[in-house]
Amino acid sequence: MAKAATAKAGKGAKVVELHTFVWEGKDRRGENAKGEMDSENQNLARAQLAKMGIKVKTIKKKPKPLFGGKGKPITPADIAIFVRQMATMMKAGVPLVQSFELVAEGSDKPAMRKMIMGIKNDVSAGGSFAEALEKHPKYFDNLFCSLVASGEQAGALETMLDRVATYKEKSEALKAKIKKALTYPISVLVVAFVVTSILLIKVVPTFAEVFAGFGADLPAFTQFVVDLSEIFQEVWYIIFGAIIAAGYAFKNAVAKSPAFSDKVDAWMLKAPVFGSIVELSVIARFARTLATTFAAGVPLVEALDSTAGAAGNAVYRDAIKRIKDDVTGGIPLYGAIRTTGLFPTMLLQMVSIGEESGALDAMLEKVAIHYEQQVDDAVDNLTALMEPMIMSFLGIVVGGLMIAMYMPIFMMGSVV
Repeated sequence: MAKAATAKAGKGAKVVELHTFVWEGKDRRGENAKGEMDSENQNLARAQLAKMGIKVKTIKKKPKPLFGGKGKPITPADIAIFVRQMATMMKAGVPLVQSFELVAEGSDKPAMRKMIMGIKNDVSAGGSFAEALEKHPKYFDNLFCSLVASGEQAGALETMLDRVATYKEKSEALKAKIKKALTYPISVLVVAFVVTSILLIKVVPTFAEVFAGFGADLPAFTQFVVDLSEIFQEVWYIIFGAIIAAGYAFKNAVAKSPAFSDKVDAWMLKAPVFGSIVELSVIARFARTLATTFAAGVPLVEALDSTAGAAGNAVYRDAIKRIKDDVTGGIPLYGAIRTTGLFPTMLLQMVSIGEESGALDAMLEKVAIHYEQQVDDAVDNLTALMEPMIMSFLGIVVGGLMIAMYMPIFMMGSVV
């Protein structure tokens, strides 16, 4: 199984291909041993096993399974759990390599177990924890690896892992809240569209055949629905195709066009109702990331650089980069943040107090907690507000179609 990995070389980075090798041999005690290892090639895998005290008898590349090879993918939530478990193990005094083994055994995802054991093998071969994580850039970004490297260099890896675990948990909880706020109404509207389409394509034509034998003019509302049904039956595949194509094109444009993605981010901040929630979440993420990096001993300028990369919104990313430039030029953090005009007064005041008291990380932590709670409350209030509105919308759409279909029958009954 091949997978991409990143290996640092000086200032640059190159992409290497990792493969899974199945090996058998004898350990230091002369006992039979076997297992799997991720490596660039067979010779390097042999060398890594030799460093671990394994005398290899056979080693070969693991064949790809015909069916179900990928299994469940690794999610950010899995990474958060992994870091929390590692932090707990190390705080309990369990050695690093043994911690990897215990955490891997407790994972129910083969892909996650494989990745953890790959990290364990790299560390066992003499590499650092941070260097092992850098081989999996899809799951561990530069900020994550930098924090772990800082903890290793300071000799406080367990404390740093605990801090990183808290950061990941809070970040994922925040993302889940935003996802809930955005996907709930969209999913309901999709269901409403599908139900309406089924009624127009399958149900309304049946009523139209019955109405054709009445020999009388249909009510205006009923006639409108029948005409709409006839149009929809002719072009429904075009409508569905256009919606799918538009969705695919939008997703592709966001992924491949930085300029378009930046415009979407700017629009999200101005969107009614949802814009304020997105803004609160970005401010909370800014405070949480800066507090975590600064508390880890990362210099402020580098911490701001990492925070800009983790901002989650292009408008605030660019603003944080301007803040970094101002701080580099000698302007206090409070003044640099204030000049952007994007951050609330409470954050400015807390940053000012933190700079004066020398407790900037503690003040930013309080700001992060405050705005994370604000996001929680905003999403809960939005959900409570939208539920009756969405139910009313569904009732009007579906009920309106049913009323239009039964109006001629009611009129016939009144005439008789």
